[in-house]
Amino acid sequence: MDLLKQQWLLPELSYRERHQQLVALGKKLFFDSNLSIDSSTSCATCHDPKYAWSDGQAKAIGLRNKTLKRATPSIINTAYSLTFMWDGRSPSLEHQALLPIFNPDEMGLNADLLVKRIEQNPDYAKLFDAAFDNDAITINKVGLAIAEFERTITARNTRFDRWLKGDSEAMTVTEREGFKIFLDGQKSGCINCHNPPNFTDHGFHNVGVATLEGQSADLGRFNQTPLNIMKGAFKTPSLRGAPLTAPYFHDGSANTLEEVVDHYQDGIIAKDNLSPSLINIALSKEDKSKLVSFLKTLQ
Repeated sequence: MDLLKQQWLLPELSYRERHQQLVALGKKLFFDSNLSIDSSTSCATCHDPKYAWSDGQAKAIGLRNKTLKRATPSIINTAYSLTFMWDGRSPSLEHQALLPIFNPDEMGLNADLLVKRIEQNPDYAKLFDAAFDNDAITINKVGLAIAEFERTITARNTRFDRWLKGDSEAMTVTEREGFKIFLDGQKSGCINCHNPPNFTDHGFHNVGVATLEGQSADLGRFNQTPLNIMKGAFKTPSLRGAPLTAPYFHDGSANTLEEVVDHYQDGIIAKDNLSPSLINIALSKEDKSKLVSFLKTLQ
């Protein structure tokens, strides 16, 4: 009988146990600063649970305190993502988990040194044996384990979720009115890109945050998909946990949710290649306040 058939015949508990073993291994790897060249940086350095699995910085900080060109996205609900990285250059969460480790500006290891360091740490031997049945340590297994841990980082029981399930007191009248504004594609336009339940369309949009001119211009998705509409386009982030993940946008240019809403109404200066999903909005001060109140139920 081939291995696949054997796996399908295992009792359900075995699948849960394997998941738990992978998560335990992935968690240790995620918080291990020895996975960086100078042992100063772990995945959790930028994806810190204290900052809703981001870092609270406008731009990520890499090795030797180098400021990187993009903000650190939160990994809340990344289990439900279909695209990875701001520009979508990674095809899977397993692949994405390895990119910062191998990036010379972020963690700076190579594949051989990554495996060597793990093999030299006796704490990993039992974890890898349990997760992979005494098989050899490989970079693919490292990526798989980290990704499995990241998939446990979810926000599925917010006040909005409880209200949606029937708890009428989980959201205030103001917050419910804010949700109606959110859902109005002609009034706020939020729903045009931020689709429930994960509040993203998994797409890429230029929302007029930064100029596309000059040597330092960040072309975003265009580097992966060279179409004009993709110039300056970036992944639509999930709004799950958003009240805790400031600053906002790929360049960290908005410090508050209020500033994000203001950007869409009055702050779009760079108007080349704007996403067709954007609309001209004219929300009152009261409407803006209601909309932000709703967004705060997603934490």
